[in-house]
Amino acid sequence: MSNSRHFGRRPARSMAAHRGTTLGIAAALALAAGSVSAQTEPPASPPAEWEATAIDYSNVPYPHPVSYLEVEVYGDAYRLAYMDVAPAGSANGQTVVLFHGMNFFAGGFRPTIEALRNEGFRVIAIDRLGFGRSSKPDIHYNLHIPARNAKRLLDALGIERAAIVGHSMGGMVATRFASTYPEATTHVAMVNQIGLTDSRPGRAWTDPAETYESVLNGTTYESVLRGHMRYYPNGWRPEYLEWVKVQYGLTLSGDWPRMARVRAAQRQILYEDPVVYEWQHIATKALVIGGAEDRLVADYPALARNVAEQLQNAELVIFPEVGHSPQFEIPEPFHAELVRFLRSDPDEPADRSWRDTDVGRTPGS
Repeated sequence: MSNSRHFGRRPARSMAAHRGTTLGIAAALALAAGSVSAQTEPPASPPAEWEATAIDYSNVPYPHPVSYLEVEVYGDAYRLAYMDVAPAGSANGQTVVLFHGMNFFAGGFRPTIEALRNEGFRVIAIDRLGFGRSSKPDIHYNLHIPARNAKRLLDALGIERAAIVGHSMGGMVATRFASTYPEATTHVAMVNQIGLTDSRPGRAWTDPAETYESVLNGTTYESVLRGHMRYYPNGWRPEYLEWVKVQYGLTLSGDWPRMARVRAAQRQILYEDPVVYEWQHIATKALVIGGAEDRLVADYPALARNVAEQLQNAELVIFPEVGHSPQFEIPEPFHAELVRFLRSDPDEPADRSWRDTDVGRTPGS
């Protein structure tokens, strides 16, 4: 798989040229190659022993104890679930908030939580409303809701400032949080964020009832598995099946019609609540980071570079030959970069030397 389309004339410098770390392109590629050798084929049908996932995720294991905060939305009270994980050793005084993507939940941040807490960070991983152990209200969702709920949680915990990290759709939430609450944000990291373009021009609005029918009747083991397989260009590994089991298990529950309505409402966010006009207003020190071979978009490196160029103070890190979930595919290089960024002084300018490289440039541009 060639990187020349994404990285232009200097592919060997594309990942490391713009920041001073000991990690190089060879390390990332070696780990990616290791995932190829370890790959297996996922089961063609769901294992017979799989059970339904409870709508409140009460039968889904979490890596750390779960707490709850009561929040109010549209005049009704709901429970926001979160893990507040203390540093494993000496605390460095910094707090990191993690926002998950559409097909995951807070427990899916297990490797990132461990990597951060082992470096002295306090980590708060939130189940957004509609996901995991949080309430599943049938409401009209937008990105303001999880951003405001996260701020309420920080206020309740007495945390004035925190670093914000979001993966996939969680990157959209991270964008909204940093845009809305700059005074509470020390750093913001967007990991293979989706919503990188405004999808509305030339595309008609879809009635939520149609989206609901599509989710309700179109969600199968095969569709869920296919969605997760898209994340990993270097092949399937057995540990990825855990996330398929949790998501598919929702369809086996008697609460699936309700859950399908909630998931359909969450899907509408992508069309109805874009964040593409907010990056230019974010002055917080930012990191745009992800795998170059993200199959969820046509050209992730180019789109990621566009985000970094619009942000006022951003670094850009692109991992060649890696897909949508670098935290699973190449955990060591990915977390090393994330930790390096989160440790940096939020009041000092980001390293913007990536602007002088070919990272994300279209050949000839």
